[in-house]
Amino acid sequence: MASIQFIAGFDEEVVPDINLTRSRDGSTGTATFRFANPKVLESNTTEQGEITGMFLVDEEGKLVTRDVNARFVNGKPQAIEAVYVIKNPDDWDRFMRFMERYARDNDLTFTKAT
Repeated sequence: MASIQFIAGFDEEVVPDINLTRSRDGSTGTATFRFANPKVLESNTTEQGEITGMFLVDEEGKLVTRDVNARFVNGKPQAIEAVYVIKNPDDWDRFMRFMERYARDNDLTFTKAT
């Protein structure tokens, strides 16, 4: 099963909005994940540990980004945005395999920009 974690071993239950960009030659890109009111920001999760990055976990292993930011409203955390940078065609293929598994497990669909 594919999952997203901010704390190792603690699956995030909120499904993010994900935006993909890809270079013209298809070799590089970025995936921007936006989580509204993620479970990891709830006060009862602090004993699980600290957010050290975003981990995309599946049967092949982990994809990791440390580019994770929280958005605060009136001093309270409301959202998390994380950016995963895809540096080469092999990384792109690996990321897409993760996304196919994650989409299947969470009943997501892909909508191509027009």
